[in-house]
Amino acid sequence: MTSYSLINPTVQEVPILISVPHCGTAFPSELKNQYKSHLASAPDDTDWFVDRLYDFASAMGMTMITANYSRWVIDLNRDPQSKPLYSDGRIITGLCPATNFLGESIYQDERKEVATTEVTRRVKEYYEPYHNKLEELLVSLKQKFGKVLLWDCHSIRQLVPTIHKEKFPDLILGDADETSSSSTYINMTLENFSSAKYSWSHNYPFKGGYITRHYGKPAEDQHALQLEMSKVNYMDSGELHYDIEKADTVRNLLMRNFTDLIQKLNA
Repeated sequence: MTSYSLINPTVQEVPILISVPHCGTAFPSELKNQYKSHLASAPDDTDWFVDRLYDFASAMGMTMITANYSRWVIDLNRDPQSKPLYSDGRIITGLCPATNFLGESIYQDERKEVATTEVTRRVKEYYEPYHNKLEELLVSLKQKFGKVLLWDCHSIRQLVPTIHKEKFPDLILGDADETSSSSTYINMTLENFSSAKYSWSHNYPFKGGYITRHYGKPAEDQHALQLEMSKVNYMDSGELHYDIEKADTVRNLLMRNFTDLIQKLNA
């Protein structure tokens, strides 16, 4: 199995790339038995069904890349040198996590960290293929259109007290404190969020992970935005199952926003 899947546009291509780095649930055969089976059978830190939530992308001309392996194998939205993204005291799972968001060990041997040599191996085997393809796609779109927007998709439980003591807003737009994208695309998105029924915030408590911060280069007309979404917006109240009715409501908002972004990018 490759570390990613690619869904190509089914209509005329547009300069937007959708990235879903945390939807994967698979474990490589050489690693699977190292994890606690009751946790690995449904890894809780997964961005469940986000690839399904955005499956309208191809019909709008957008390319979508999605992760196949669990973020517990390697986190595609972390710095490859394991530099922390935040320093405010919240729990931060590593490039190759040894615990889940609640601090619970995910390995049978209760290891506190993954050995450096193993991290290096996983970077080469599972991390670099995703990022190499991401870079290739961005270069291709930039060459074709002169500009490109990367939209990095995430979701999280509505309440994760080890990260944030209060419930998360419905939608959190991250742009590395307005450094990863032109204000045009930021403001357009925030205006669309403001017109909907959802609560939202901007760069708090998430301002974008490694993907947004690394690939967002607005001075070069390469823009990147991250949307973190509370899972209750498209899943049942227990955050276990996909809820079609709730999902369709938020999908309509996303599609409306992408329609506006595409129009502006093509202007």
